[in-house]
Amino acid sequence: MKKRSIKMLTLLAATTIGVSLFAGCGSKPKESDADKKGEQVLNIAVFEGGHGSEYWKEVSKRFEEKNPGVKVNVEANPKIGEIIRPKITSGDAPDFIYLGSTDPSGLANALIKDNALEDLTDVFDGKNPDGEGKLKDKILDGFLNTSLTAPYGDGKVFLAPLYYNVTGLWYNKTYFEKKGYKAPETWDQFFALGDKAKKDGKALFTYQGLNPSYNEALIWPMIASAGGEKELKAIFNYDKGAWESNGAKKALDVFEKIGKDGYLLKGTVGMSHTLAQQAFLDGKALFIPNGNWFEDEMKETIPKEGFSFGFMAPPVFKSGDTRYATTMIEQMYIPKEAKNKDLAKKFLAFQYEDENVKLNSKLSGGVVPIKKGLELAKENLNQSNYECFKIFEEGVKPITVDFKTVKSEVNIADEVYNPLASIMNKELTAKEWAEKLEKADAKLREAASK
Repeated sequence: MKKRSIKMLTLLAATTIGVSLFAGCGSKPKESDADKKGEQVLNIAVFEGGHGSEYWKEVSKRFEEKNPGVKVNVEANPKIGEIIRPKITSGDAPDFIYLGSTDPSGLANALIKDNALEDLTDVFDGKNPDGEGKLKDKILDGFLNTSLTAPYGDGKVFLAPLYYNVTGLWYNKTYFEKKGYKAPETWDQFFALGDKAKKDGKALFTYQGLNPSYNEALIWPMIASAGGEKELKAIFNYDKGAWESNGAKKALDVFEKIGKDGYLLKGTVGMSHTLAQQAFLDGKALFIPNGNWFEDEMKETIPKEGFSFGFMAPPVFKSGDTRYATTMIEQMYIPKEAKNKDLAKKFLAFQYEDENVKLNSKLSGGVVPIKKGLELAKENLNQSNYECFKIFEEGVKPITVDFKTVKSEVNIADEVYNPLASIMNKELTAKEWAEKLEKADAKLREAASK
């Protein structure tokens, strides 16, 4: 079974700060034999997770072929963050790193905190290797202006987007066609389908009860579509009153309505992610939140008849409003202390060439966020996966979970998602949920001021 390369619990790592990487750095590494010979050696460190490492080995060979005299050394490991952290501390940083900022090692966040990443803005302002214009014009809209790529809020890019995942709502397309249902554009239409489902003995909604963070597929797009991206940013920055905003109130009210008015599949809050997903596949609920990995994860138990995957961005509150989908990004970056930064930048830009984007998809199953990336990857994706990524070409805007990094005992992921069980069990109201979140934000603001 193909594993997901990015977990849903993105907030947990995003709100943790590691110890400063460069406190008490040791002496610089000794000069290598390659240095003495004047050869160019590029040392790259890559995470070996769900996407594997075969792509990096092959693209390194291609880079060597196109750049005679260059040798690329690939170090790949599932725990690459832990492995290279002491090397960076001792002054022996790799030239190029692929390791998402949500990795438990906290490496990327520590480098951001220490201002220890190389500015990559010039790479994206440089020439598009496959045509006219700048490289940044080749990247999908919205992927260079998130805090996951431009972490200091000044428009400068320090982490380059590589792979991305898409989340949203899934439904049984075959069943919808049989019943004459249309995928709902608005939340009113969503609940109207729920009333029809009740008559057929089905629930409107289920989710991965023991893993409530899957609902990040819904809550952030709801806030953005109802209140605008400014309201969402206020939440991610822990601004006072952010959870009392129009968008936040509407989003939390949707969850309360699902629980209060009986739209949730019974037993959901006690289900593991696979049990809830199987209940959906078995036709017990019309919708479930999940990401583009859904089909691969459950491929052994998908019904052979009467089922086909349908995917949609979350509904909006008013027809015509902008629709959003939560996406997660894995990044590439270059340490400021790297010895061969210019060569590393050339290698980084090389990843966005069409032929390498296609190679990446073939060997890793990943999709690179360039404007032709999905079509280049299409032949290596199943249909449901393809349809997930397609929504960004149909007017849906990507958003990332960009909580401000604060060192605190408060885990904002737990504060946002854990109350969902109480909401669904009618033990907590949306208003009380918002009040709890405001109190958590106050503690985070206090911690940030220290």
